[in-house]
Amino acid sequence: MSMCEEDRAESAESTCLSLKRDRSFSDEPGPSDTKGQDHRQRADSPVSSCLSMKSDWSKDTPPYFSPEPGPSDTKKNSRTHVSLEEQLSCCALCQDVLKDPVSTGCGHWLCRQCIISNWDQSGTSGDSSCPQYGKRYRTKPGLQTGSQTRTVQNVGLQEVLDEHKISLRRRCECVTEGSDETGSGTLLNRIYTELYITEGQSEEVNTQHEVRQLETASKMKTLHDTPIKVHDIFKALPDQQRHIRVVLTNGVAGVGKTFSVQKFSLDWAEDLENQDVSVLVLLSFRELNLIKDEQYSLLTLLHVFHPTLQKVTAEQLAVCKLLFIFDGLDESRLSLDFNNSEVVSDVTQKSSVNVLLTNLIKGNLLPSALVWITSRPAAANQIPPTCVDRVTEVRGFTDTQKDEYFRRRLSDEELSSRIISHIKTSRSLHIMCQIPVFCWITATVLEHMLTTEQRGELPKTLTDMYSHFLLVQTKRKKNKYDEGHETSPQELMEADREVLVKLGRLAFEHLEKGNIMFYQEDLEHCGLDVTEALVYSGVCTEIFKRESVIFQKTVYCFVHLSIQEFLAAVYFFRCFTNRKRKVLKDFLEKDSNSSLNDFLKRSMEKCLQSKNGHLDLFVRFLHGLSLESNQRLLGGLLVQTDNSPEIIERLINNLKKMSSFKISPDRSINIFHCLMEMKDHSVHQEIQEFLKSENRSEKKLSEIHCSALAYMLQMSEEVLDELDLKSYNTSGEGRRRLIPAVRNCRKAQLYDCELSESHWEVVASALKSNPSHLRELDLSRNYLQDSGVTLLSAGLKSSKCRLESLRLMNCSLSEISCDSLVSALKSNPSHLRELDLNSNKDLQDSGVKLLCGFLESPHCRLEILRLSHCSLSEISCDSLVSALKSNPSHLRELDLSHNRNLQDSGFELLCGFLESPHCRLETLRLSDCCLSEISCDSLVSALKSNPSHLRQLDLNHNKLQDSGVKLLCGFLESPHCRLETLRLSRCSLSEISCDSLVSALKSNPSHLRQLDLSFNNLQDSGVKLLCGFLESPHCRLETLSLSCCSLSETSCDSLVSALKSNPSHLRQLDLRENWQLRDSAVKLLSDFVVHTVDCRL
Repeated sequence: MSMCEEDRAESAESTCLSLKRDRSFSDEPGPSDTKGQDHRQRADSPVSSCLSMKSDWSKDTPPYFSPEPGPSDTKKNSRTHVSLEEQLSCCALCQDVLKDPVSTGCGHWLCRQCIISNWDQSGTSGDSSCPQYGKRYRTKPGLQTGSQTRTVQNVGLQEVLDEHKISLRRRCECVTEGSDETGSGTLLNRIYTELYITEGQSEEVNTQHEVRQLETASKMKTLHDTPIKVHDIFKALPDQQRHIRVVLTNGVAGVGKTFSVQKFSLDWAEDLENQDVSVLVLLSFRELNLIKDEQYSLLTLLHVFHPTLQKVTAEQLAVCKLLFIFDGLDESRLSLDFNNSEVVSDVTQKSSVNVLLTNLIKGNLLPSALVWITSRPAAANQIPPTCVDRVTEVRGFTDTQKDEYFRRRLSDEELSSRIISHIKTSRSLHIMCQIPVFCWITATVLEHMLTTEQRGELPKTLTDMYSHFLLVQTKRKKNKYDEGHETSPQELMEADREVLVKLGRLAFEHLEKGNIMFYQEDLEHCGLDVTEALVYSGVCTEIFKRESVIFQKTVYCFVHLSIQEFLAAVYFFRCFTNRKRKVLKDFLEKDSNSSLNDFLKRSMEKCLQSKNGHLDLFVRFLHGLSLESNQRLLGGLLVQTDNSPEIIERLINNLKKMSSFKISPDRSINIFHCLMEMKDHSVHQEIQEFLKSENRSEKKLSEIHCSALAYMLQMSEEVLDELDLKSYNTSGEGRRRLIPAVRNCRKAQLYDCELSESHWEVVASALKSNPSHLRELDLSRNYLQDSGVTLLSAGLKSSKCRLESLRLMNCSLSEISCDSLVSALKSNPSHLRELDLNSNKDLQDSGVKLLCGFLESPHCRLEILRLSHCSLSEISCDSLVSALKSNPSHLRELDLSHNRNLQDSGFELLCGFLESPHCRLETLRLSDCCLSEISCDSLVSALKSNPSHLRQLDLNHNKLQDSGVKLLCGFLESPHCRLETLRLSRCSLSEISCDSLVSALKSNPSHLRQLDLSFNNLQDSGVKLLCGFLESPHCRLETLSLSCCSLSETSCDSLVSALKSNPSHLRQLDLRENWQLRDSAVKLLSDFVVHTVDCRL
């Protein structure tokens, strides 16, 4: 029977409850295959089994349809091969003796100049063709040089490569659908529809279950992304000037990665795309796992897995352009150690498979070869970013494609519309439908329920959907094999209970270990007899991606991870109802009493401890299975528990009260999802009302409210302007549960919230998300420490990070933190504008020296740097000046306050930067730095050289004295001085300083807006002098601080008199702690404020 015959109706609707052997090593017998087996390749379809165990060729195959038929399966390659001797005698274009001969991808030989001229004359930038053969290519065919000619002539390389293409075409051109053992096939090109593939990917995946990643992707706007067609995976975009050698493609399970690989390979084998590639080598990590402990050369590896290439020699590989496709990194059991110093550069050199792969990816082995790797997101970090030239992501179905799928899957328009409408009523179902396989599950269930006599509410939760799906598949299996009469759900489940339980055990035990693929010994360990399952139950489909005579080993897996999670939950729930105490204790790591409440509580606690959320969906299914409706559907499989309304209410209340202390807030959100699986919508409705209310700060939020709010805020299509945890009326733990919302806000105020490591990971993931909205981040007064900065730095160095302001005041940081920060900021430096490291006393000079490595970078655009209370000395000033002179033009604000070891010597060094014509500093804070009049002299000298930029000068708490202020006034009276704020509190000043200041400010008065002279012994005489400036019509002073200056009523009289002359500018007057002021003085001021129309005080 032809592999590519039309699908039969029965096949399209056949149950996934069957086991099936599928052989597909190659279309030619292997070296020892004397029986000439008919090897076949199978891939998933819209109607294939979702409870099947199968390879990624099926698991990732999306059920797509295309209105255009593909090329006929009977079409053969009709090229006539010219002998190599004839090819080498004359040019196929000019018919003259070959000069500098080259060969096109179709095997014709021409003079190099002839073919280049021909392409130039054609004027086409994209498509090129062989002048002789007339075949058009989307890329110019690869040219072999004259030195390669002899190699081809001696061995007939082109014929070998043509044979390889034919083999690969036969392998990829058909996919089988359903679970019919006859192996009926469908043309890949007939059902293929272009997948949505984008460049770039969020880097926050390792802390998220794949369902959570789907949720994130579901709200992404396609405007942010760059779509790429699968055949253009190695082509740079128009604005990219780079060579792409290694591509890493990510995507959640079942989204279509392997399907993309198969389509790419088929188009190449049919001479349609990427003809600059001479040899395409397709390998899966499942296959490579089978030889992970063996020693091979790369050449032998090619010969073993692609027998059509057995005649290819090492010399021939050297002249070919190769493309290696490694599918399914997430299934790899190899140890890919990219730090291993073992270098392999010879294709004949033997080594372990993992060493061969790392050297190939790094470019030590066949440096010109292209490499394409596919993976689920959580495993993608096995490949260092430095080894990857392009990262892409397969997104699955967009909302439009979901609708299109259901309309094509179901010919009845009214039925498809009802299904589409129903899916949109449930957020969880609609999100899961990004996965083509889940669309098929949904269509299977809803079509059955809407077209049969089955009554009842349509499934709205994931547990509902999977319970119905298991029931539908069991019923179809019975109708097919037993031709039985209508039976109840309980009778159906009882019939297949034994095999279902064994499959559940397999699913459960390997879910806990993180395994998604199994071998026959794994099935046998769970009591599964493969032969019996093939004939009797058919609960799963055996997917056998490739079986060779060398490696006779069959690989199994569930069609999708969620199926494994559901069956695992069914098995574990059954263990509870059947009192399998050992299974419960081994998993929960403690004894559980016999109550359903305790069982679910312990299970949730286990789930919350997961670092990457791999048990999130499993525990959601457990809670869904506690409902009577789902237990009734699975009656023959589960013993019904006591789930009276009182019991369910108690379960729900316990979920709402569950503590998640020291648990990642991402995990806590799953408590909210479990409530939804139990169909309790009260929390969801309460948060919706909260978001609509105007007085949010008055409403007290519980911890579960905060988890729900965090989920809804981060899933909102509207980006939150500011997330201020202190603005919410809740407990400390409630505030910490809100942190996941940081992924969808522009400004995050997370200061003083007792955050821990799990919270830093969430913040880092927000910086790595695609796109990252966060622009301002305040983590001040949290015990971050160096370890927290290390986690945070992983987000800061991400290319997605666009953070502009980072505040880490009083976070217990040391020089180690500076090292981590500098390393991250050097990787992604151009966006940060503000860095606040105030009050980290262990930073010291060594930390600042490291920080200067970032400041001196030409890509650094930092404008604000705060380093107060950091135990710095003149050594730090030296480092800063050296760095800022290298890259000085961006810094606008520098705060070095409260570093008492800075002193005059340090400030003198700093002035070397201030006097630079490239210095644009506007704010300089040097409060409490043990400065004296010497520093004033240095400052005035520097500012006279470059005075026009400084706007704020803070010299508070330095013993400048009157002599220092007198020197400073030499700068203030300069016509180039633009100072707006001057702070001289606690500087040991007297009325003499007031006299100096008034004289200077009268010369250049119009710019100063704030003057702080607090805590100086100015007395009434000093204020009287100062009033000579205040009454000037050119004075624009808005804030005057004179607290604790030994003032009396006389000063108030002077101030009122001056302000009557120039009342319109002063906004704030601070006279606190002047103990000699009496009621009469206050009355003077209040009468002035009340009765003066122009007063702005």
